[in-house]
Amino acid sequence: MKKASPIILRVGMAAIILWFGFSQLSDATSWLGFLPAWTTPLPVSQIGLILVNGWFEVVFGFMLLFGFWTRFTAAFLFLHLLDITYTVGYGGIGVRDFGLTIAMIAIFFEGSSAFSFDYLLANDDHPLRQPMR
Repeated sequence: MKKASPIILRVGMAAIILWFGFSQLSDATSWLGFLPAWTTPLPVSQIGLILVNGWFEVVFGFMLLFGFWTRFTAAFLFLHLLDITYTVGYGGIGVRDFGLTIAMIAIFFEGSSAFSFDYLLANDDHPLRQPMR
C-alpha cells in the first residue's frame, strides 16, 4: 500500500490539473471571471491568458501523469497552485486549492516513484530495461 500511495496521489493530481487545463482550452470565455483584476491592463488579451494557462496545465499535467521530471514538474505546479490559492483568497474554493497545493508539495518531496518515466530512466534493474531473451 505504501508503494501505491505516491502513484495514486500523482495520478489523481494529474487528473485534476488536466481537467482544468482542458476545460480552459475548450471554453476559455467561461473562465474570464476567475482572472484577477491586475490582468486587465496587460497587453495580452484575457482569453489569451486563459489559453496559455490551459496549455501550461495540459503540458505539465501530462508530465505529472507520466512521471516525467517529477520534481521539476511538481515544483512548477506547486508554485502555480500557490498563486491560484493566494489569488482566490480565503473561502471554500481557496481552502480546496490550498489542499491541492499541499498535495503537490508532497509529490515534490516524494520525487519519482514506481510507474514513472523518471523511475524507468534511473533504475537499471527496472523490468522494462532488462534485455529481452
